[in-house]
Amino acid sequence: MDRKIAELMAAMIEYDKGDAKRIQHFVKVHDLAAAIGTLEDMEADELFVLEAAAILHDIGIHVSEAKYGSCSGKYQELEGPGEAEKLLHQLGGFTAEQIERIKYLIAHHHTYAEIDGLDYQILVEADFLVNLYEDNVPASAVKSVQEKIFKTGTGLAMLKNMFAID
Repeated sequence: MDRKIAELMAAMIEYDKGDAKRIQHFVKVHDLAAAIGTLEDMEADELFVLEAAAILHDIGIHVSEAKYGSCSGKYQELEGPGEAEKLLHQLGGFTAEQIERIKYLIAHHHTYAEIDGLDYQILVEADFLVNLYEDNVPASAVKSVQEKIFKTGTGLAMLKNMFAID
């Protein structure tokens, strides 16, 4: 793992201190996104941004709960980019271009229309792989997600193997 990514993960674990469930969630999303991105032959710089976005993708949850009494996807997308930017600047070592793409991915990770890049597609797939399991989604819903969301060969294979579907 890249050192800067490891530092970001440690910083995000501190940010979510005391919330083991959410920490476990983003660690799993990160690991699946990194694996999918690697197996889909992403360029190193794009993979770096994907990994950072996967770690930070739900950073807006606590602010959303405090501000709106809800952690719905639309609020996470609204509040997450600003929180991510603060943490990335505090940590340092990220370019302005990287920060902008990370913020964009966070601001859209619950929006499934017009996915505009491999990093975005993989982040959505990794989040779904984890959420489908954590939410104990029935097989019929998994099949629907397979048809509507999954596009990468690696993500599709992982989904089929995890949930034993064709």
